[in-house]
Amino acid sequence: MCYKHQFYGIESHRCVQMTPTLRCTQRCLFCWRSFEHQIDEEEECSPEEMLRLIPELQKRALSGYKVSPHVSSERFQEALYPRHVAISLSGEPTLYTQLPLLIDLLRDNGFTTFLVSNGTRPEVLQKCHPFQLYVSLCAPNEEVYLRLCRPMEDSWDAVQESLLQLGKKRSAIRITLVQGWNDQNPAQYGKLIQEAGPWFVEVKGYMYLGYSRKRLRRENMPEFHHVYAFAREIAACSGYKIRDQNAVSRVVLLGRDK
Repeated sequence: MCYKHQFYGIESHRCVQMTPTLRCTQRCLFCWRSFEHQIDEEEECSPEEMLRLIPELQKRALSGYKVSPHVSSERFQEALYPRHVAISLSGEPTLYTQLPLLIDLLRDNGFTTFLVSNGTRPEVLQKCHPFQLYVSLCAPNEEVYLRLCRPMEDSWDAVQESLLQLGKKRSAIRITLVQGWNDQNPAQYGKLIQEAGPWFVEVKGYMYLGYSRKRLRRENMPEFHHVYAFAREIAACSGYKIRDQNAVSRVVLLGRDK
């Protein structure tokens, strides 16, 4: 079980991680994915085709786990029938032209959906109604945003517009903390969080993985005590409170008073 089970009660083994597009509007230094090898051409699948393929692709993803001594037969069988979909694996999902339809179709077929976005296309997010919406806020101000997230065009105002939608939905702000880059100005983070009013805030340490190792150093990966200390500062500046933590995943959950 991942920390999402601990924080939100999600059955991780029944959660599909998927993406409707490989394209993105940003080139974040901390991203583990390869945007150095960007796919120029892409053929969109229909929402109906994605729904149809989920069982087959989930089974393929689970290949090898059936014989593992760490996986019970009951849990393996449950995993073959997922109930949650995290639209977050790669790329910026709001670039998929049928995203609102996909989310509605998944919901109508009994799936709980989690949508993770960088917030650069607020007009699309406004049309989407997932169970929980995540928007990344990986900079306290525009200057840091442009240096760290490197958007294709200056999208800072668009991100702010997306954040202002969060108070109307079950939502979370995700802050990926990169030591030496965006671990400053907790008061500015606090102000943005107060204005957005999400249900939750996740402060999570950057992990030195994948293609991000070509752009950053291992020293940019903060230890949990650093993540926790900065999360506590953000909490003090935003009026939110620390609700939970997971040291293994280097993440701290903040929540607002209902």
